[in-house]
Amino acid sequence: MHRTLRMRRAALVFTAIGALALTGCGDDGGSKDKPGDDAGKGGNSKPSVTLPKLDGEKISVAAVWTGPEQANFTKVLDEFEARTGATVTFVPAQDPIVNFLGTKIAGGQPPDVAMIPQVGAIQQAVAKKWAKPVGAEAKAQLSKNYAKVWQDLGAVDGTQYGVYFKAANKSLVWYNAKAFENAGASEPKTWKDFISTAETVSASGVTPVSVGGADGWTLTDWFENIYLSQAGPEKYDQLAEHEIKWTDPSVKDALTTLAELFGKPSLISGGADGALQTEFPVSVTQTFTGGDQPKGAMVFEGDFVSVNIAQTEAKIGTDAKVFPFPAVGADSPVVTGGDAAVALKDGKGAQALLTWLASTDAAKIWAEAGGFISPNKALDAAAYPNDVQRKIAEALIAAGDDVRFDMSDQAPQSFGGTPGKGEWKTLQDFLKNPKDIAGTQAKLESDAAKAWTS
Repeated sequence: MHRTLRMRRAALVFTAIGALALTGCGDDGGSKDKPGDDAGKGGNSKPSVTLPKLDGEKISVAAVWTGPEQANFTKVLDEFEARTGATVTFVPAQDPIVNFLGTKIAGGQPPDVAMIPQVGAIQQAVAKKWAKPVGAEAKAQLSKNYAKVWQDLGAVDGTQYGVYFKAANKSLVWYNAKAFENAGASEPKTWKDFISTAETVSASGVTPVSVGGADGWTLTDWFENIYLSQAGPEKYDQLAEHEIKWTDPSVKDALTTLAELFGKPSLISGGADGALQTEFPVSVTQTFTGGDQPKGAMVFEGDFVSVNIAQTEAKIGTDAKVFPFPAVGADSPVVTGGDAAVALKDGKGAQALLTWLASTDAAKIWAEAGGFISPNKALDAAAYPNDVQRKIAEALIAAGDDVRFDMSDQAPQSFGGTPGKGEWKTLQDFLKNPKDIAGTQAKLESDAAKAWTS
């Protein structure tokens, strides 16, 4: 389909300045409102959004969230039920979500709303005529609460289809504070320092880096952060649009840099084979269990890591600390991702849910629960449960329209969002054999060329 509006192809690029004060912050608690109470309303103030009465109406919502994320999203849906009288059912989805939705639609049972985690997938849903435009009430909430870029990310050819409810800062390295202390290691600011720090931790007897290589998307995030910092935003935009080929020298440079880590199995928990069998949640929890002898001292990923850390005994800000992804070029990168609500059925219920998810009240519920960053600029940062998440959220909002989105999430889903295929599979192969940079580039370009012309 026609791909327009480069601003929609964006990944958040604050510099290290925008990510200041992420470390050494303790958990200061945070209230946990119950559905039907004053959740999201700032104490006893009036609700920030008016919703219709939907007594007896049944609404289904599909999302790939599981575990704590699903539980926290359910709290948001519970409050919607309390305010409207509707009954909302959560439908567990699988990646790639476009394929999952296609099966549901072919069977005559599409969900009313789907939470879609890729810009490219939203565009595909529109191209297939599955998606319904956002109604006036939800658009009013978006206009009031969101920077233009977040509205544009959910639009296709000028028509609004998506409401971005959940955002992510995907440029953070979380570390086991005790393991660092025992090794005499300090937080690195550059990639060179990062590799040096990893060697220092390794020498102390702890494997330095935990990689969730069983989930290919984590490897795309490694590449994107290095590429954005090293090649710069303009090249990033061009590669995201496939305006330059994956055989470009800038891709070679980024893969060469990544191979400085992937090419040293002793620096990765379990080596390449172990990493390829480690799913993302385990890559986090194994970093913060085992006391000062964890299976990995550091794990790279977004703010949502805090949800998985909460499943261990580690406390964010004391046992678990975080620093910005190290600068490969002049600045540390920050890449963002997000999940957008898209209506797949016409109807009052689906549109009311989009309106709710665009509101400050809905954002506040999950913000208080943790493991969540909202692109809603009207949300009071005090809603976040600790200073770490608060600072990450404030940096996201402060960036305003100066953002770029996760590169793989902008691509056609066959290339950038399908397990066992495209970029996910090729980077898994690269983790196994990081010496084959030319072969990796050739395979990436071959798959990308097919995806962009199909």
